[in-house]
Amino acid sequence: MFLFTGLSSSAQAEYTCDIDFAFGIAVNNHQLRVLDKTRTVVQINGQSQLFIGGRWQTLTDEQRGWLKDYASGLHYVVPKMIVLATEGVDLAIDTIEHVYLGLVGRDHDSYERLNTAMSRVQNRVKDKFRHASNHYFIGPGSLESVDDFVDSEIEAQLEEAISTSVGGILSAISGINTGNSDVNQEKVAEITRQLNSVGEQLDVGDKATTLRKKAEWFCEKLKRLDIAEEKLRASVPDFKPYDIIISQKKKSNEESGE
Repeated sequence: MFLFTGLSSSAQAEYTCDIDFAFGIAVNNHQLRVLDKTRTVVQINGQSQLFIGGRWQTLTDEQRGWLKDYASGLHYVVPKMIVLATEGVDLAIDTIEHVYLGLVGRDHDSYERLNTAMSRVQNRVKDKFRHASNHYFIGPGSLESVDDFVDSEIEAQLEEAISTSVGGILSAISGINTGNSDVNQEKVAEITRQLNSVGEQLDVGDKATTLRKKAEWFCEKLKRLDIAEEKLRASVPDFKPYDIIISQKKKSNEESGE
């Protein structure tokens, strides 16, 4: 069990992201939709038209500027987040498996339980982060639960190391040491290639930038988008109920009345 704890501690010691989405986010080339389960509650067309509850919102020039920053940022982030989440978690789990096999071997009775738990984590991540053609979707909130897993102790440790929240994914990826011989370098290169193929390249340096830096960049970008969202929520009354980008820090401040 120290293996999972070590991975989690390593990621948290270097960088921890506490960002997540409280609603589902769906984007394509021309539209962004915010979903409460299967119902669209907020829709942005062409980064300039805002509909809330199906009603078109009249905006000031300043509000349209915030909306454009917000929508263009999510259009940029969401497709790349899906690549990072699905491919990055596969890489993290491959790394865990490689180290675990080196310690106990494939014939050890715990390996099958570990393998089952890891498969379930991968499936949960891929259920939350999805894409088809030019349509991209990130499901709402944190989906992790240990109640229905074969081995809840192993699953709890995996859950701590690799959460399925947006911030948990970024934290786990930021803890992967891509210079370590236990990490599949071909998969690192493939993730980088996929990120570069989804729209423009990240503004975080050259293509050799580590996955940790990419994960940190995404987290900080989401925090900046949260600022634009808060400006819209404060100035557009119908937007107020939809706190889409959430963080533990913001939750704590709201609960304490700050």
